[in-house]
Order: sequence, then structure tokens, then C-alpha cells
Amino acid sequence: MWKKFKRNFAPYFLYFVVKFIYMTNKKVYHHPRNNDKEPFIVCMWHGDLLSQIFNYHTFRDRGIVKAMVSENRDGETITKLASMFKIGAIRGSSSKGATKVLINALKELKTGNDIAITPDGPRGPRHSIADGIVVIAQKSGKNIRCFNSVPTKYWQFKSWDKFILPKPFGKIDFYISEPFSVQDIDLEEAKTLIKDKMLVHTIK
Repeated sequence: MWKKFKRNFAPYFLYFVVKFIYMTNKKVYHHPRNNDKEPFIVCMWHGDLLSQIFNYHTFRDRGIVKAMVSENRDGETITKLASMFKIGAIRGSSSKGATKVLINALKELKTGNDIAITPDGPRGPRHSIADGIVVIAQKSGKNIRCFNSVPTKYWQFKSWDKFILPKPFGKIDFYISEPFSVQDIDLEEAKTLIKDKMLVHTIK
């Protein structure tokens, strides 16, 4: 009974909570001027993913983004919540349906849609970079942009990703990096480059 309730009603509850939190916070956007409309790969930490809904839509007011979401039950909740914010989903992970996810991600980028990836999800370790984002970037030839947010007041949960939920009536600084490429560099070098850029504006 509880599982059914959680699956059906949790996304709606979270939607209103998130809307209230971001409505009551002062928002400061540190966005690059370069918004060339080329499809790109959104890179965001798993523990910071809720904030990136607002970060993305402010930067891409008419863009289409598909987020890579795991196949587990939490993934169902995230998928429903994302759809309320007009964000699509590509279901799967590195441990389940990896080939399908890769093919679908490449198709979305080729179509002209952005895709969003949490390189340390769905199980961590926190702030790690999995191979998937590098493979997709190199096979598609598309650039990566790092998305981060830093609230002045927040709750930090005791989950593996130390999930961040901003408190109401504070200020949130939103960051998006300039686009960068990982073409023509080896896997480990590419992962180090992405992690270094992501950690510039990250709550420890």
C-alpha cells in the first residue's frame, strides 16, 4: 500500500515542494553568454539534480532535454517528477540496459535535443565520473557543460550522494560552464577533466 502511494503521489508532493522552495529563494544565474543552440550534454551531480531543472530552463527557454534515469523504483518517481517540469527521460543505467541507453542518448543528440547525465549516479561513489558520459560525448562529438548550484541555506541528507535540498527564503547561485570537448583524449584524462570542472562550484 505504502509503495503504491509513494509511486503515485510522491512526484506530485515533490513538485509542489520544489516549486515553493525555488519561488521563495533569490536566484542568481552565472551563465555563459555562449548559447549557440547546438545540442550538448548536461553534466550534474546526483546530489544536486533537483536544482538543475531551474538552471537548465533559464538557460534554454525553449530547449528539449532528456535525462538519463535509472530503471529502479526511485527512477520511476524521478521520471514522473521530471515530466512535470517538461523534462523527458531515457531509462537505464550502466548496470542495466547500458547499450540501449547509449543508443537512445546518441539518437537524442543527433535529433538536436540536449541530454542530462549524473556521472556519479545511480549508486556512486559520490562525485565520481563513470565512463558513460565520456563515451557518449566522444561518439556523438558533442560538447559537455557542467551544471552546479550553491544555495546559502540547505538541508544535506545522509544518503550516499549527500543530497542537497535548498531551504526556503535563501539565495541560490546557479552555474553553467562554457562548453568543452573531450574528443581525442583518453578515457581517464577525460574523466579527470570533467571532474575538475564539476568541482569548481560544488558543495563538499
